[in-house]
Parts: sequence; structure tokens; C-alpha cells
Amino acid sequence: MIKAIYARQSVDREDSISVESQIEFCKYELRSAPCREYIDRGYSGKDTNRPAFRQLLEDIRQGEIEAVIVYKLDRISRSILDFSTMMALFQAYGVEFVSSTEKFDTSSPIGRAMLNICIVFAQLERETIQRRVADAYYSRSKKGLYMGGRVPYGFQIVPTVIDDVKTSCYAPIPEEAAQVRLMYRIYARPEASLADILHCFNDLGYLHLRGKSWNTARLSELLRNPVYVRADSAVYDFFREQGAQIVNSAADFIGVNGCYLYKGEAAGRKQWDLRERHLVLAPHEGIVSSEQWLACRQKSISNRQSALPRKPKNSWLAGKTKCRRCGYALTVRRNKQGRRYFVCSGGGSYSTARCTGPGTQHADRMEALIADAIAEKLGEFECLSPPSCAPASAKIGDVKARLAVIGDEIAALVDKVPAADSALMTYINQRVSALEQERARLSAEMLRLSGANEKAALPVILDHAERWKHLDFVGKQLVADALIRKIYIDEDAVDILWAI
Repeated sequence: MIKAIYARQSVDREDSISVESQIEFCKYELRSAPCREYIDRGYSGKDTNRPAFRQLLEDIRQGEIEAVIVYKLDRISRSILDFSTMMALFQAYGVEFVSSTEKFDTSSPIGRAMLNICIVFAQLERETIQRRVADAYYSRSKKGLYMGGRVPYGFQIVPTVIDDVKTSCYAPIPEEAAQVRLMYRIYARPEASLADILHCFNDLGYLHLRGKSWNTARLSELLRNPVYVRADSAVYDFFREQGAQIVNSAADFIGVNGCYLYKGEAAGRKQWDLRERHLVLAPHEGIVSSEQWLACRQKSISNRQSALPRKPKNSWLAGKTKCRRCGYALTVRRNKQGRRYFVCSGGGSYSTARCTGPGTQHADRMEALIADAIAEKLGEFECLSPPSCAPASAKIGDVKARLAVIGDEIAALVDKVPAADSALMTYINQRVSALEQERARLSAEMLRLSGANEKAALPVILDHAERWKHLDFVGKQLVADALIRKIYIDEDAVDILWAI
């Protein structure tokens, strides 16, 4: 058996002790006795995911190590849980632990107690540093300082000074910015799709995004990024209604600057969720009008809400079935013979419920049972028809006329800007902001009325009960989604919670 020296350095800085110095301190404890060195460079002490440290633990389990010497306690761990696990392993294999600068002796109860106390403070120090870094990041972001990250398409980084602080900001790249504006102009049209942008870019020869091919996912991300918008009061109202935390006041949204959107601590993980996210006016000028940006953003929200669910692989009841015992979802599994069964997800290895499940539930039999129940439910309705709505053509004409008037008034106000004094500029800003809000509202109303016209043209269905028997997989899924909220299944009972 041999003694081991472990050294770790996360960042090579002038004020941090080097790995070589750590090893020299530890060798002093050995009095020139032979040793084996384990070194991790560039790894944090927040966890044990370090190659040399894992090798050290493996050698201990092999019975090759009799003692471990470190320069300081936090070199080996800053986590109470990891340290406790490590000490349990040391004790199980009779390994002595020595900190050369803190003089710990793990052979005595008081030494082990002091060791545990020190590791508590080591973890406290790590968490304090993390909190301080997070606070500094949030404080800098609120001032509109550049916080790094991927530079959005259409921009480049240029140096600037904000509140006497040297930082960076975005500046448009003319060719890329023109492509971004074209994307927004295309997608702002009610009938346009992301595929239309791809087709247009292909025709124009805009084939690559900084070396990578365009795709709908990248376009979708770009079309909802507020870094491009010339943020005005309408943009402010949009983010406020979506639950975002807006750092600047409404008066600062004058239709010039783009915005930074940061994820707050309590923000949801989903990219569409704006609740608790922080919106800050950026120092650069936006390149897309608020009208176009909001039209594209609202359109992406509407498309997401109305998007059809993915086709399930194993059953058209997927997402509806629940275990009556524990409330967990029932998933469909196939055996080696290809037969399908509903299985409770509460009994899996990643669940604490440990539910025994609803017994043997054949998917074919369950689908037939639910299909009969749906057929009976459909029989309660004499016919199926879309919700009644008044013809919207006249209203669409009124909205278009009002939008034209708004456009003319905004253009007239803009023409007065060169000769305007401060009082007139205040009025112009307020009036234009109000008109932009009205234009955004009317654009949304236009989309709604267009949808109402399409819905009014849908036919009345009289033979719905008979048609149900002949629907394909996706059709059955859509009908089930419309009629059923949840299906609770047990060994001897099936309860259907109807949506209507």
C-alpha cells in the first residue's frame, strides 16, 4: 500500500495556489516517503466528477491506498454530501485523511467532528460565491451591459461605454440585417409560414446562416427574439401582459432601442414562457418595427396554441389515460409478441410512488371500450356544426379602412418631426405610440375575423356517429382530445371524465 497526494486547481490565477505548490506542501507531510500523485486541473470542487479523483477512489477500493493527503480541505470537496460519502469510503477501507495546512486527524472523534464543521463552511463559501456571481450578473444586465453569449444574426459586436463602464453592444451588419427584415416582412403576412421564408431565401440564394443551413427551428427562434425590435409602448404592454419583469419604465420605450431578454431564477424552462423573465432595453437600435415584430410574435403564439399534438406511436388514447390508484399516467408497452398493454408510470424506477398498476389492461380491448363510449356520447348530438358567428366581411372592411387611416396619420406625424419643438415632440411620441397600439390590436382583430370567415364556411355534419367508426388513427386522437379530459383505469373500473 502507498500514500496518495491529491491536488486540484479550477482556475490558473495569480492569487490561487498552483498544483505544484500544493504537492510540495503535501510532500512535507510525508517526510520523503514514496507517494502517488493524483492531479485535476480545471475542475471545480462543487462535485466529484473529476477524472483523477475518480481514479483515486477506484484505487482505494482496490486496496492500494493507505492515506490521502491534500493541501487544504476544499481541494478535495466543497459539498457536504460528497464529503460524507468520501469519508465513509475512507473509513470502510481504513484510509487515513490528512489536510497539510489544517492539521486534521481523522483517527479521533474530535478530529472527525472538526472536519465536518469545516466542510460545512467550505460549502457555504461556494454557495456564497455563486450567489455573488449571480447578483453581479443581474446587476450588470439591468444596466444594459453586454453579458456575452452568441451574437444574434444580423449583428456584430462593437465596443461602447455605458455609465462610464467599458462594455460592448450590437451593431447591424447591413447584408444580414436586410435578410432579417425580409424574414419579418414575409412572416408578418397572415398567410405566410416559416417554410415560405425558406423557399424565398432559397430562391434569393440566402442558403446559409453563418456557415449553417437555415431551418425552421432557427427561424422560429430568430422571429421571437426582442433584440431586433424597435421597442415602443406596444412592445412594453406585450411583455407586461405576458408576465415579464420589465426593468425600464414605459416612458423609455420610444421605438428606438432593441431589448435583451434574460431568464430569471423563477422563470419557467420552456422558451415560450415569459413569466419572471427580465426585459431590459439594450443600447443598440432595433432593426424591425414594433408592428411587424408583434405581428410575428403573436402569430407564433397562435400557431403554437393551435398546433396539433404529435401523433402518438402506440395508442390514440395516449395522454388521456391515468392510473386510478396513484394518478400517474398510463403508458403503452409492447411485449415480445407485439401485444400492447397499459402500464402505470408510477411503478417505474424513477418514481417514488411504486404503484402496482391497474392490472393487466390490453390496449386493444381498452381502445374498443373507449371507442364504444365515444360513439354513445356522439349519439347525444343531433348534428355537429361550428360555433355560430356573424359574417365578418363587413367588419374586415372597416378594420382595413381604419388601418389605412392610422398609417396616413403616423406618416403625417413623422413628417412634422424635423420642425417640432420639445412640446410638439412629446405629443408626437405619445400620439404615435397610441396609434401603434391601436394598429397592433386591429391587426390581431383582422386575424380573428379572417378565422371567423373560414369557420363560418364549415359544413354541418349529420352522420357524425357513423363517421366515427371509420376514422383513422389521427382522427380518433383529435376526437378523443375534444371529448375527453381524462380516463381513470383500475382493475375493475374505467371512469371517463368528459370535456363536454
